Amino acid sequence: MTQDTPEYIDTIHNFLTLHRCLRRYSRQVRAEGIGGRKVSALRYLLEVGPRTIGQLSDYHYISDSSTSEMVAELARLGYVTRTRSEADHRVVLVELTPAGCDFARSAPLGGIPLLRERLRALPADRLERIKATLTELNDLLEVGDGS
Repeated sequence: MTQDTPEYIDTIHNFLTLHRCLRRYSRQVRAEGIGGRKVSALRYLLEVGPRTIGQLSDYHYISDSSTSEMVAELARLGYVTRTRSEADHRVVLVELTPAGCDFARSAPLGGIPLLRERLRALPADRLERIKATLTELNDLLEVGDGS
């Protein structure tokens, strides 16, 4: 067996540090009574306004049925309302309530919501390098697009 190189050790350390950070944020927001994906949805709605179930699904890279379940829970908590579109009754619009606005503004920013915010501010060349690295990590872990 070969000895681990400093580059290998640093790479594993950085990856595990990132993983621990995401898990810590997840535990932190769950302690607030809501998961990170729901916080992300509330922040997204705060930023862009009412959206359809499909738009929320696309934002989170999850199925419409999973998004519908998440929105139902957010509605039960009083953070969003669901309204049928007058133009097309098959379309459901999701909108923040005042309580949802308050929660979205006060929720701790970390994990994926923070990553989304910070990545959005990066120049294209840095985003391209990060994308290439993440693609390579996905390949190493044999992660497909649907995972």
